[in-house]
Amino acid sequence: MPDSLPPHPVLGEYYGDASQRERFVRNIFDETAEWYDDIIGMLSLGSGNRYRKMALERAGLTSGMRVLDLATGTGVVARAAAGITNRIVASDASIGMLLAGQFKHHLPLVQNAGERLPFPDDSFDFLTIGFALRHFADLRILFAELFRVLRPNGRVLILEITPPRSRAGYAVLRFHLGTVVPFLARLRSRSAEAEKLMHYYWDTIRSCVPPETILDALRGAGFSDAKRHVELGTFSEYTALKP
Repeated sequence: MPDSLPPHPVLGEYYGDASQRERFVRNIFDETAEWYDDIIGMLSLGSGNRYRKMALERAGLTSGMRVLDLATGTGVVARAAAGITNRIVASDASIGMLLAGQFKHHLPLVQNAGERLPFPDDSFDFLTIGFALRHFADLRILFAELFRVLRPNGRVLILEITPPRSRAGYAVLRFHLGTVVPFLARLRSRSAEAEKLMHYYWDTIRSCVPPETILDALRGAGFSDAKRHVELGTFSEYTALKP
């Protein structure tokens, strides 16, 4: 069996070891769910619903496709997909996130961890993960599950934030995500957990494995045509096809 591939190293300031990561992530999202959409608006640097819909269209989503939006949170990507197709399932490990989003859309909701999908083989035409790849435990197990539940010729779209290579660009992103957004999240929510979540976001972004590692893991899971499109030097759109 291949070695595990976590998206980033253990972040000891948030949890003790890798075995505690899943509980920490689920709990902090449960505790911050009511403010999440407001926080995402500050986090996204203008990446709103219009951008998400454009990314879905670039990746090949069309009317009639059956979509699984994994790690859906409050459903921001699922809601964008609903402007293209009405066959969408929204899934997340955090019950708090699912409950916070249920009043903003009327999509089927499933609570589950991404590495253990409760769906039969070949269930979906299109699969999305919106800015949440960093919150899974093992990319190899995750991508094998994505491959399993996609139908032949099915597509995967993974949206992520990737720090720019330039020193100036990196510094701007670090200041925005590592300082400004946590401060505004605390100010908006009056919640220390919301501030902590945003610090955690930046720490996972800066520590995430590089794009080529993600593409190699997709290919290793059996996907073909794995590639990365970049918008504004920061927003990564990973796409791949199940042959």
